Amino acid sequence: MKRKKSSGGNALTASTRRWALLFLGPVVAAFIIGFVWPFIQGIYLSFCKFRLVSDAQFTGFGNYVEALSDPSFVHSFWYTALFAIVSLVLINVLAFAVAYALTQGIKGSNLFRTVFFMPNLIGGIVLGYIWSMIFDGILSRFGTSILLNSRFGFWGLIILMCWQQIGYMMIIYIAGLQAVPEDMLEAARIDGATRWQTLWRVTIPNVMPSITICMFLSLTNGFKLFDQNLALTAGQPFIIQPDGSTIKTTEMLALNIYNTFYGSNAASPGIAQAKAVIFFILVAGLGLAQLAYTRKKEVQQ
Repeated sequence: MKRKKSSGGNALTASTRRWALLFLGPVVAAFIIGFVWPFIQGIYLSFCKFRLVSDAQFTGFGNYVEALSDPSFVHSFWYTALFAIVSLVLINVLAFAVAYALTQGIKGSNLFRTVFFMPNLIGGIVLGYIWSMIFDGILSRFGTSILLNSRFGFWGLIILMCWQQIGYMMIIYIAGLQAVPEDMLEAARIDGATRWQTLWRVTIPNVMPSITICMFLSLTNGFKLFDQNLALTAGQPFIIQPDGSTIKTTEMLALNIYNTFYGSNAASPGIAQAKAVIFFILVAGLGLAQLAYTRKKEVQQ
């Protein structure tokens, strides 16, 4: 005899779908209204000359030509790229070292974790002003200031970024280190591997998922840095070009876009919008490339 199919499963599925639509609908609508539509509108405005969105006039690729030929934008790109690379290396090396030390059973490790993580809870603007006072207090003894030397400004931003981000990356690395299979570590010890060999041949390959995440966050945060840059140096000092324009030597990409948008030129908002689109493509491309590369190194457990 053939059994009749129960209608309970179908009813349950239909009910589940209705509840899913009820809860997911507002989220999807908010995502479209708050992200997708502004993003599409921003791309369109990058091809326009405007002061108000309602008065936008389509001008083609002129904004992109202006953006790419702007010496200050080119300078901020290379400056930001150098900053992102240096901060990525320092943050991840130091965060991993701290995480590794705190997972070796030392006394007070929980207290140290809290202390290292706390700077991440402070806002970027506040951190920028705090470190500005610290640096000026130190450099004033030598008759200079962080605003007078671009080298001081660069390393000041590096120190600030490391101080804020190391604790956050440390937590991710601790989670990865605690997930390393104990039997693999035990097998390495039985085989006579030194602690250094165990670290490089067993621990780090198994922590690659955490390394992937931390490198992605460090890279994108380095390129997107804005509030700390604004509060600490505001792009100063600056160089006056022969044509009378200025290049702010410690101005990063996000701050350059901000300053361009609020410039005095009537075409400034459109040029800034074009810079923002280029900025998005750059950060998204680098982030995806880094994810693809480091994921190939991950160990499948």
